[in-house]
Amino acid sequence: MSEVTRSLLQRWGASLRRGADFDSWGQLVEAIDEYQILARHLQKEAQAQHNNSEFTEEQKKTIGKIATCLELRSAALQSTQSQEEFKLEDLKKLEPILKNILTYNKEFPFDVQPIPLRRILAPGEEENLEFEEDEEGGAGAGPPDSFSARVPGTLLPRLPSEPGMTLLTIRIEKIGLKDAGQCIDPYITVSVKDLNGIDLTPVQDTPVASRKEDTYVHFNVDIELQKHVEKLTKGAAIFFEFKHYKPKKRFTSTKCFAFMEMDEIKPGPIVIELYKKPTDFKRKKLQLLTKKPLYLHLHQSLHKE
Repeated sequence: MSEVTRSLLQRWGASLRRGADFDSWGQLVEAIDEYQILARHLQKEAQAQHNNSEFTEEQKKTIGKIATCLELRSAALQSTQSQEEFKLEDLKKLEPILKNILTYNKEFPFDVQPIPLRRILAPGEEENLEFEEDEEGGAGAGPPDSFSARVPGTLLPRLPSEPGMTLLTIRIEKIGLKDAGQCIDPYITVSVKDLNGIDLTPVQDTPVASRKEDTYVHFNVDIELQKHVEKLTKGAAIFFEFKHYKPKKRFTSTKCFAFMEMDEIKPGPIVIELYKKPTDFKRKKLQLLTKKPLYLHLHQSLHKE
């Protein structure tokens, strides 16, 4: 085993232990963060095409399955239902597997599959890909109402309240798009950025949309802002990136984005404009997606002690 691989396995093991510790202490926000960061690293390794990887295809498959388990535990911590969930004691069984991944040859203890091979793009990475016109035909989209399986979203619970401080819940109701019915596995990534495009809170992904009809993709999902409104820096904005899967290119791409500035935070419904990709977190070169009256529909609720 090379020094690089040994160091990588140690980092992964430490991250898994940290997440499990947070989980057992009831620090759910920190546990979810740790699980999701590790899951993303494992997914990248499982999907890596480079030849200098020390992992065999079988080992990569196991790494991918561990990433799926981390996502499942994350989803369980965010769920209010108590059905068959992935438990902490289940998760702890993964540590020896990850630690001994190069020699592990038993059957994986859970009936899960690696997340399908899709390119995972960092925010803004689409800028480096060739641009293509969105096809009206939407080849391979399947029936307009069909959704393929995707790991649940990465939504975080509401923060504890503090005297005199305001918490914000944003309900993402729907987004208007001319080709809404053709979008595969659509979801929205929500982030809060300062004027330089730096994250001020953890990034959250919604689950895949609940349904599509005509020119709308419906979500009806609540996002809990992970910072008290009073603590947001001047000039901050909340971004909503609409993403969908492209079967021909085998990666998930940002189709368009919208954002809301601090002076727009007020209770009640709000409709915001959609802009062309790539996502411009600094808000310097904005181009409207369409001249048609198609928007992102939100509803805000403020909670104050």
